[in-house]
Amino acid sequence: MAKKMKTMDGNTAAGYISYAFTDVAAIYPITPSSPMAEHVDSLAAKGTKNLFGQKVRLIEMQSEAGAAGAVHGSLQVGALTTTYTASQGLLLMIPNMYKIAGELLPGVFHVSARAIAASSLNIFGDHQDVMAARQTGVAMLAESSVQEVMDLSAVAHLVAIKGRIPFINFFDGFRTSHEIQKIEVVDYDDLAKILDWDAVNAFRRRALNPDHPVIRGTAQNPDIYFQGREAVNRYYDAIPELVEEAMAQMTKITGREHHLFDYYGAPDAERIIIAMGSVCQTAQEVSEYLNTQGEKVGILSVHLYRPFSIEHFFKYLPKTVQKVAVLDRTKEPGALGEPLYLDVKAAYYSSGMTPVIVGGRYGLGGKDTTPDQIFAVYEELKKDEPMHGFTLGIEDDVTHRSLKPIHGDVNLTKEGTTACKFWGLGSDGTVGANKSAIKIIGDKTDMYAQAYFAYDSKKSGGITMSHLRFGKSPIMSPYLINKADFISCSQQSYVRQYDLLAGLKKGGKFLLNTLWPDEELSTHLPASMKRYIAQNEIEFYTVNAVQIARDLGLGGRFNMVMQSGFFKLANIIPIEDAVKYLKDAVSSSYGSKGEKVVNMNNGAIDQGIASLHRVNVPAEWKDAVDEEVPVNEKTPEFITKVQNVMNRQEG
Repeated sequence: MAKKMKTMDGNTAAGYISYAFTDVAAIYPITPSSPMAEHVDSLAAKGTKNLFGQKVRLIEMQSEAGAAGAVHGSLQVGALTTTYTASQGLLLMIPNMYKIAGELLPGVFHVSARAIAASSLNIFGDHQDVMAARQTGVAMLAESSVQEVMDLSAVAHLVAIKGRIPFINFFDGFRTSHEIQKIEVVDYDDLAKILDWDAVNAFRRRALNPDHPVIRGTAQNPDIYFQGREAVNRYYDAIPELVEEAMAQMTKITGREHHLFDYYGAPDAERIIIAMGSVCQTAQEVSEYLNTQGEKVGILSVHLYRPFSIEHFFKYLPKTVQKVAVLDRTKEPGALGEPLYLDVKAAYYSSGMTPVIVGGRYGLGGKDTTPDQIFAVYEELKKDEPMHGFTLGIEDDVTHRSLKPIHGDVNLTKEGTTACKFWGLGSDGTVGANKSAIKIIGDKTDMYAQAYFAYDSKKSGGITMSHLRFGKSPIMSPYLINKADFISCSQQSYVRQYDLLAGLKKGGKFLLNTLWPDEELSTHLPASMKRYIAQNEIEFYTVNAVQIARDLGLGGRFNMVMQSGFFKLANIIPIEDAVKYLKDAVSSSYGSKGEKVVNMNNGAIDQGIASLHRVNVPAEWKDAVDEEVPVNEKTPEFITKVQNVMNRQEG
């Protein structure tokens, strides 16, 4: 059977898979999980049938606590029920999760794992929310990439139904939930073949029904409560093997092999990292590189976190391991260590093996975790006494526990991959244009594509940075682009606000949307930018996209001009193909608005290519001198040392 490839993000993959196994979705929206429920809603609106031949019934409640209550009630009456949540929203579901687990109900909670508001609110990804629910008795399954979300979300549903234990199925908020990848889609017909239909029917028969009444939800005294809690043990004991079986069934469908713990690296590794989530792919890239350099390292990616199976944990680990770094994407102030670290420590203690084990924190609040940080972890493990409780990605000048990144010049991106970065303004159309570019290249060609959109929390009106990679082989780099082949900027004012060209490779291309003619560029561009362009032989292009859009009658919507300019300069696919695909996209997007609107947008595509202007870079730019910035002595230190730095995206 031909593989069905589609370009989608992690939320869409989770929504698509969950739809197959769901009768009822009880929801309440919260960033970054809302698109999962929106995708389920749109499938239902199109009349898509689940595995039971029906459309999913979606119920939106007035809070996450209400959604969890609806999940509980709906499961009790025999409907397979799913919800989607994150952060404080997940925490509001905890009281019901204890009940759902205690009553052996097969609910599934899909969580785009997100930071918890502590000293401040943060909408971005880490594992603080799921770690706060690990004691509820709900099984926990983690994924590291968009493809894994497609492959393993089904395992959560299959095992919840067969094993009667509810599941949290989680992946990194934004980094996986919103990362767009070209992935292979699993067919509903294949899922139907591996679903335990007897277990589905048994669940339906257990539904509360006045025709065969039962007692549930009692209050119990000390004489029997403890016994009831222990009676569930056998259900938990069975889960690891059921998950392993379901993963094996998925392997038969997809050809991709997964286990409770996936090990990548040297079979005789001496130093390993153990982690969950998207960082595992970064660590895999780093370990592959180090092993080619003669080192012996590896990474153990944790999928089934609860119940934690010691037997399966050691099944895939090399016996040669001497040093272990456990990376946790959460913080428990006052604890001896973070949760995964303590679990690994306990597992090794029970085995009698005694490697050196240290724990570290990374990626809190969506902090980007790059290869140079992972190199630093493997390097730290070379020490006789590596630091425990270290942090990655920040400079801790208070308690001095951060590891300094190393090997920042090593580029791990696979050969033949083009990395492109786009600076835009929230709502200027840059992100929308990039989403359509990624779909064009992902869905219309045999190339692989990855896109990640870094917004600030203000969204509309804030800054946006789009990170796009294209290549001939799958792209496994879940971190922001720090070595770009092409950079585009849609806002000329950014030249003095941000370091736009940071990481642009020697000989790379830079496209600036600007009103300035060549003779004015020398006046308006900062000296540091002029030096970088001249010293690194950057191909510098300008286009007056604003004027072109205005002349065509498009008003302020100039994104199509920039997009066609990108296709011309980045040269990822032949420009004539790109123009055809762009115009096809215009017809399907704007066809209903009439021929005039279609023609205006087609004009923007043609002119975006025709109006590209290559700047003849003056030789004197190489020695451009920084102008003196007047210093106002009265400016508070908070503004100069904190606020201005954050505004430059250098916080």
